[in-house]
Amino acid sequence: MQIICPKIRLLDNINIAIKAVSVRTTLPILECILILADESGVRFLSNDLEMGIETTPISKVDGVQVIKPGAIAINAKMLAEMIRKLPEDDVRLTVDNNNLTHVNCAKSKFKILGLSGEDFPYLPVVERDLKLTLKAEDLKSAVRQTIFSVAVDESKPAFTGELFDIKQNELNMVTVDGFRVSHIRLDVNTNLIHSAIIPAKTLMEINKIISGDYDVSIYFTDRHVLFESVECTIVSRLIDGEFIKYSSVFTETYTTEITINKLEYLMALERAMLISSRDAKKNPVKLEISANKLVLRSHTENGTSYEELDIELFGEEMDISFNPRYLADALRVIDEDRVCIRFSAALSPCIIVGEGNKDARYLVLPLRNMY
Repeated sequence: MQIICPKIRLLDNINIAIKAVSVRTTLPILECILILADESGVRFLSNDLEMGIETTPISKVDGVQVIKPGAIAINAKMLAEMIRKLPEDDVRLTVDNNNLTHVNCAKSKFKILGLSGEDFPYLPVVERDLKLTLKAEDLKSAVRQTIFSVAVDESKPAFTGELFDIKQNELNMVTVDGFRVSHIRLDVNTNLIHSAIIPAKTLMEINKIISGDYDVSIYFTDRHVLFESVECTIVSRLIDGEFIKYSSVFTETYTTEITINKLEYLMALERAMLISSRDAKKNPVKLEISANKLVLRSHTENGTSYEELDIELFGEEMDISFNPRYLADALRVIDEDRVCIRFSAALSPCIIVGEGNKDARYLVLPLRNMY
């Protein structure tokens, strides 16, 4: 194999592919990026056996020359660091019959021993029957507003992913970690009826890659999901398991609703966390809701905090306690300037929504009052 490619194009594509390189494996081939050169141009592949990425070919219009087709697998970390530190010039990669790769750029020359491209695990074939199309920015925004409440504990594997529940012209994206639920609804143009649980890692990596005003096509099978964008194709395994019936946990019945400035509330919670953050489960923040104000109290052996905020109250006064981090996480992803928070009882979940927004909602379980 022999190619010539501008350094910036090489680095851009390596930075995409490296997101699916395995960091914990006993198989050296999984620590590699496959560079594949053929008549379509140069592609970069990675695969950790849970998620795989194949970049869109870069070709003559990108300043690439494929002098001799072929494939080589090179350690991803070494390749990325090397290309990053090369001069800003064209890079020539030449692979001999023994998988020795010669990397030349300006006056810099390297030799790297690669692995045969024939041993690399290519991406699984995904049938393109069940299709959903989203704007890249809509997908990116929806993931940002929900992924924070995915479970990190793998005792319930289904909760380590995000539910994509597709109905007639509607996509519901839901995450849950056992203490809170995030749900966002998107209007989509589809007749597809389908549900799948996509690993959080896959969605977080996709959010790092996609940006811009273009469509992302999503294809589903029973075992895999495929995301296709202008930058690359990503294939991921799906997660098996039962997800919660999210529509039933968001009750429309409540006895207390407050409306409050989001930023003021968030900053008050972050100050309260200075006292309670060491163990928020044992040291929650207590909310005292009265006719025209919200009082936040935090009390631990290390100190106390007191905050008083103006609110609009509809319904009954009440006291209730929460892990402040769970409330703050939801507030950070809400775009509206004011939020509505609904309560039904001191030991029942609260529901948080941006004022006037019916498409994104967050449920947080309370903690027992400790003082």
